[in-house]
Order: sequence, then structure tokens, then C-alpha cells
Amino acid sequence: MIRVYTQELQGQHWLHRYQGQQPILACVLGFTETGLIPGISAAGATPTDRRYTAIADAEFLYNGSQPDPRYPLPPLQAGASPVLISRAVVEGLQLPVYLFNAGLPQPPIIPAIDLRGAPARCLSTGRALELNTVNHLLQQGLIWGKKLADEARTGYLILAECVVGGTTTALAVLTGLGIPAAGKVNSSHPTCNHEQKWELVKTGLERAGLWKSGEIGRWGDGEDAETRRQEDAEISQSTISPLLPPPSSLLPLVAAVGDPMQVVVAGMAIAASCTCGVLLAGGTQMLAVYALARAIAQHHNLSWQPEQIVVGTTRWVAEDPTGDTVGLAHLIGSVPLIATQLSFDRSQFPQLQAYEQGFVKEGVGAGGCAIAAHLYQNWDQDKLLQAVELLAKAISKP
Repeated sequence: MIRVYTQELQGQHWLHRYQGQQPILACVLGFTETGLIPGISAAGATPTDRRYTAIADAEFLYNGSQPDPRYPLPPLQAGASPVLISRAVVEGLQLPVYLFNAGLPQPPIIPAIDLRGAPARCLSTGRALELNTVNHLLQQGLIWGKKLADEARTGYLILAECVVGGTTTALAVLTGLGIPAAGKVNSSHPTCNHEQKWELVKTGLERAGLWKSGEIGRWGDGEDAETRRQEDAEISQSTISPLLPPPSSLLPLVAAVGDPMQVVVAGMAIAASCTCGVLLAGGTQMLAVYALARAIAQHHNLSWQPEQIVVGTTRWVAEDPTGDTVGLAHLIGSVPLIATQLSFDRSQFPQLQAYEQGFVKEGVGAGGCAIAAHLYQNWDQDKLLQAVELLAKAISKP
């Protein structure tokens, strides 16, 4: 039920080490106005819906199915929120859950630790966050990473996220770090909207002074779009490097085009890895977090143990034919990419079957929680599917 896609020996060693261990789940909630752009995300059918996705998912993750939730799960273009997977595992395994507000337009109604961050502006502005906010959030991540690791002891942490539009901010940070991620990231759409993401990223980096105007290729439309995308990836490899922010500008990169979750989870992963295992629960977003954590640890000379860290997601992300998660993990290097092999192909619910058509794919630590169910109590395909369907049935009742 778990497949290792990259760094196989390291990944298998991690899985063997933490088999049978109960993890702690920490989910960091954040917001970027990038997620309000029409068509940028399917994690909410409308921009208004997407404004409340994180607090609705957090409420469901904490309370489960309730007759009158304050913030109902938002309607999607197709499919159901991945929080159903996460909540099914939390209930079944009785996982300890910590929720963190890294920067939301309004606080969640359930207990959450307020990190006193701020919502991010659209990354296309080139000034998504204030630098002092980024510095503060990094320190909070380091502090809470140690606290959570002390509680986990010899076990591991599942570090999850909920940020609508976060795969686009992930692309921006990866690009700013010199990793040619264009055309490789994922999205909640069945066919990833690479062109839309890339145009936003280029605009944000240019406005932040991190990429010179005129040195970025354009994809255009039509039959040659894929060719242009590949050419842009090659162009980015050769033209970004001289324009990268110097080491002293690493956190300004996040301030320019990032979101509040990224630096918090990077700090948590750095600190926690010194004493326990870390499962970065997500796909593109958590690969970006790992790359950011590595850069921060190197620049600030922070102690960490990268071999304690894996990125864990769903096979819908790892095998997404409209992205290249495995290729991106290889480009970043050194971190194992693992994924649950959970399938909804035989589900009785159309909103779950939609995952097999490429909708939704991941979020709120769904892949990481599924991996934990396999590792901790040997849940197989049928048991996990049954647990998720029970929740799907509950929310489907009128």
C-alpha cells in the first residue's frame, strides 16, 4: 500500500524505522490571495468558496461530520475534499492533532495555535508577505518543531498544510531557489494549469527584481504549448542562476512570492528532524518546503537531519500525467518521495471516483495520513476505503 518513488533505499529505511509508531499530525493553515484568481485552483468552486476552504477543512478535520457545521466543506468543481481521508485516519487511529494558523483572513472556529502570521498577497505582486512576518514565522516553526518532536519522542510527525493556491506559490519558491520546476508541479485540476501558474510566477519574480524582464520564454497556446513549456524549463535552468537572490535574500524570496505556511513547516521540519522522523504530507507544496528547509538550514547553519525526512503523498499526485512530481523530486534531490496506493476506483461514491479522473488529488495531509494508517495499523485498501466512505456517506445526507 506504500510505494517509494525516489531515493528508494533511504525511503525504505524510513518506513522500516517508523512502522508501528503512532504519529502526531500537525496541520498548518495559511492563505494567499493567489488562490482567489479565477481558474487557479479547484479547491472551491468559486473565489468566495476558496476564501473559506482552509477553515472549513480545519473544522472537519477537528470535529468530523457534524449536522450543522459553522463552515461547511466548500463545493468543488468535482470530487470531495481530501480532508475526508485525513479525518478517517485521525478517527480510526486516534491521532493527536495540532492545528496552526499561520495566516488566515479570519481565525478558524476550532482550537488552533495562532502563530501571528498574516495572509499573503497574490504572488504576482512580488511582495506577498512582509519580511518581518516571514522571519517571525520561521522562528515559530523552529520553536514548534522542537516542541512537537519532544512529544513524538521516538515516533514521527506528519506535517500537513491547507493553502489554496499553494502549488503556485510552491512553483514560485522552487523557481527562485534555482530549481527548474516549470511544467512539473501539480494542481487540483484534472489537467494542470501550467501556463497560468507560470505567467503569475514570472510576473512576481520580475516585480520582486529576482528575474530580469525579457529573459523569460513564453509558452503561448495551441499544439506547440508543450514544446514551449519544455523550452522554458531549459531556459529557466540557464537564466535563473545568475539572478538568484544572494544567501542573505533567502527569506526575502519567500516574502516576495511565497505563502505563510511554507516557512513555518520548513522551520518545523528542520527542528523536528534532529530528534524524530518527519513526514512532509503533500506533493508539490511539500517538495518546495523541503527545498526551502534545506536552503535555510545551510544558510543559517542550523542543525538538522535530512535523512529523517520524507515527502509523502497520494498516487494521484505521484502519478499525475499532467505534472512530473517524480521528476521534480529528482531535481530537488536527496529526499524520498513516497505515496499511498489508495484507490477510489471501486468506490460507490461519484465524488470519490472523481479522484481517479484527476480531480482534487491531495490536501490537508491526506496522503501522509493514509501512509500512517498503513504503517501504524496495517490498514489495507478495503479498510481505508471503508473508513473514507463512511464519512462520505455522512456528509451526503440531506
